[in-house]
Amino acid sequence: MDRENQSVVSEFVLLGLCHSWNTQVLLFMIFFMLYLIVVSGNIVIVILIITDPHLHSPMYFLLANLSFVDMWLSSVTTPKMITDFLRENSTISFVGCMCQILFVHFVGGCEMVLLVVMAYDRYVAICKPLHYSTIMSLQRCLGLVVSSWAIGFVHAMSQMVVIVQLPFCGPREVDSFFCDIPLVIKLACMDSYNLEILMNSDSGVLAMTCFILLLISYTYILRTVHRSSKTGASKALSTCTAHITVVVLFFGLCIFIYVWPVSITWVDKFLAVFYSVITPLLNPAIYTLRNQEMKNTMKRFRSYYMDSKVNT
Repeated sequence: MDRENQSVVSEFVLLGLCHSWNTQVLLFMIFFMLYLIVVSGNIVIVILIITDPHLHSPMYFLLANLSFVDMWLSSVTTPKMITDFLRENSTISFVGCMCQILFVHFVGGCEMVLLVVMAYDRYVAICKPLHYSTIMSLQRCLGLVVSSWAIGFVHAMSQMVVIVQLPFCGPREVDSFFCDIPLVIKLACMDSYNLEILMNSDSGVLAMTCFILLLISYTYILRTVHRSSKTGASKALSTCTAHITVVVLFFGLCIFIYVWPVSITWVDKFLAVFYSVITPLLNPAIYTLRNQEMKNTMKRFRSYYMDSKVNT
């Protein structure tokens, strides 16, 4: 970055979710518990999938990666938000702000592509079951996961190259609990309207491309399910319902934030909270509570733990 383009602002002020001390203490306790559940829940899913041989399949390999991504998606912004509830003045350094932007879009972009990969896995399993083991080999699964991380990184870097060169010399209040591109761009000492459209379009293209691919995948899946027997249709729909629920929640929020942004502050904050805290919390619950294999694994794990405790 050139010296003349370097930012004069050394830190930003995060206005947070509210200004009442009592409300902030209450929110601290709520979000602290939610964050513990998010992290512990996703870690449990990863451990169960790694340790249980019954779950060593492409679908659960991808699910473990989704849980890992969800854990980091929440960890980028939530710990800072929780600690800021107990501070009178919430600030974040310029470097810290840029890092939040980088990792939110890096991990978020990775999750978008990973959800498409999971939909592709279900498409192959339901529409081409005889070729499933050949198509979804370990090598291909690893390649798809690495590709999702690579696409997320390229997406995030394409935004960061522009953001870090903006001149920040005056306003420094971010009306949220974390730094995000639409809010930070507004603080730049320049006419940022066209840049806002460009940055939102960048995120919007990735979100809409992934969403369209998901719609195509699930359209083929539902057509195949409709033609199959009732027993097969019921099982397939049970598997896909969890995926579709996660997709609607995740992409619905992304579309409202970047593709179809609203200018109502409290709505933006609600969507940001849902995106960074609630969605990573719902994902493990949806995938475990609606999945019989995961339920059976949890029962086996609980029985093994209880037996080892009795023997000791």
